[in-house]
Amino acid sequence: MKDKGLNRVLWIAAIVVTLLLVIYQRVTGPTQPVNGKKMIGTEKVAFKFLRSYDTGKDAPVMVRVKNKAVTGRLVYKRYKSYDKWTEVDMSRNEKGDLIASLPTQPPAGKIMYLVKLYLDGEEIVLTPEPVILRYKGVVPLAILAPHIFFMFFSLLFGIRAGLEALLRRKDTLFYAGVTLVTLFIGGLILGPIVQKFAFGAYWTGWPFGHDLTDNKTIFVFIFWVVAWFRLRKNPLNKTWPLVATIIMILVYVIPHSALGSEIDYTKQQTEKVQTKTGDS
Repeated sequence: MKDKGLNRVLWIAAIVVTLLLVIYQRVTGPTQPVNGKKMIGTEKVAFKFLRSYDTGKDAPVMVRVKNKAVTGRLVYKRYKSYDKWTEVDMSRNEKGDLIASLPTQPPAGKIMYLVKLYLDGEEIVLTPEPVILRYKGVVPLAILAPHIFFMFFSLLFGIRAGLEALLRRKDTLFYAGVTLVTLFIGGLILGPIVQKFAFGAYWTGWPFGHDLTDNKTIFVFIFWVVAWFRLRKNPLNKTWPLVATIIMILVYVIPHSALGSEIDYTKQQTEKVQTKTGDS
């Protein structure tokens, strides 16, 4: 009975830590919208600006302002480019909201933008610095859902394995094995497929790029491979599964999609200039 009670406590602890890490990843990721409020005259204006959108469609930019005397302008340019800033007037939709849109880009193309509101000759910029939006391809739910499922359970069982090892219990090898399998399926099989749909490449981590999502996945996987082999030799090994668990938690503290796929338009523009120079 004591063992069952301890098992229940360990599972609750693993679930709580997993959910906290998942929520942290969600709220700190670079795809989360930018939210804020600003006083425009006597009205407190709340806004929510997108940082991720499906390619093939212009991303909407909207601000709900009741005062009809307030006008707005959307200022934008492609991120990592030599483009000049483009400014467009925002119009009112049927609900009275100020709206404009950002031109669609290829997958991994980014646009940086600001919204300026005007009242009685005063200009109010809503964000202290430009918001960066990245366009992505649509990932089929049949691929995305199992990817999320396996990644979630790899984290859950990884933490559970660490707790098991901490108390030198006998099932550490089993939990480490489940972690390894779920991480392999979710991160190294389904992960690259998701990446391909979203950004046009299966792998953009080392040695082909610096995508932290790809790099941290393979990094954690290697530690769990070592931990699993160490546990096969000694099922009560405490060090390696604990190290693998700690590494996994630390990696999850890194915001998801940080240093992710992006198009560097400056290189494309430089190549065009060189080509034109060569043609002449």
